[in-house]
Amino acid sequence: MPNAMPRVLGAATAAYSVAIMVRPVLLAKPCGLTHADGTVPVGTALLIRAIGARDAAVGAAMLLAPDSRSLRTATACRVTADLSDAALFGTALTGWSRRLKVAGFAVAWGALCAAAAARE
Repeated sequence: MPNAMPRVLGAATAAYSVAIMVRPVLLAKPCGLTHADGTVPVGTALLIRAIGARDAAVGAAMLLAPDSRSLRTATACRVTADLSDAALFGTALTGWSRRLKVAGFAVAWGALCAAAAARE
């Protein structure tokens, strides 16, 4: 299958994104955005679901792109979203280790998507 790796990464992005929409704690907990009892504040859950919806759409676009040009565009959107998430989470979350972990994951995923697109 042509362009297989970016499509696989798109499917993984969409799956994780749906997961955080259903269970916002999956992103809230590593970010330190839960209450002491582990529950997610309503406003935080809303924003996590919005991030999940954005990323599910971009992941689906990567998976279902009808041609290489569309796939490159969708992947560029994925990389841009990851880098902007890294910048925001990396500067706004409390605690150095938390910022490093969450931002590092976003940078790594964006770099993996960029590298997969470059190979195609």
